[in-house]
Amino acid sequence: MNLVVDTSVWSLVLRRPRVDEGNVFVQAFRFHINQEDGVFLIGNILQELLDGVKTLENFHRLIKLLESFPLLVLNRETYIEAAQLRNACRSNGVQASPLDFLIAAVCISHGFPILTADRDFSNIAKYSELIVLPAVS
Repeated sequence: MNLVVDTSVWSLVLRRPRVDEGNVFVQAFRFHINQEDGVFLIGNILQELLDGVKTLENFHRLIKLLESFPLLVLNRETYIEAAQLRNACRSNGVQASPLDFLIAAVCISHGFPILTADRDFSNIAKYSELIVLPAVS
């Protein structure tokens, strides 16, 4: 299976001083890696993961760790779909960041589910074809 891993999960795995292996999102991430599922990044997620890294050493360590995960390509249509999705969700009372809607639109257009600890995506999924993977494998 191919999937997108959201910043919220990557952060639990890569940006904490100590990884909580008991966390259900960490366990789900490990499950998909061990299954050799196709784990994809979106450029904005990569940027979020690198933002605020305090040392140049950790910055380059993260780049090295993430380089084997392919980036999904965004095009004009993706941004239009994200705006349409946001408009549809907002008309149903669902609020989330424009970036979350962009990530959701990319997942939908590629037919990939998302692994995320961010509850906003579950709300988006109620009004779209977005598939949010369960935290526990």
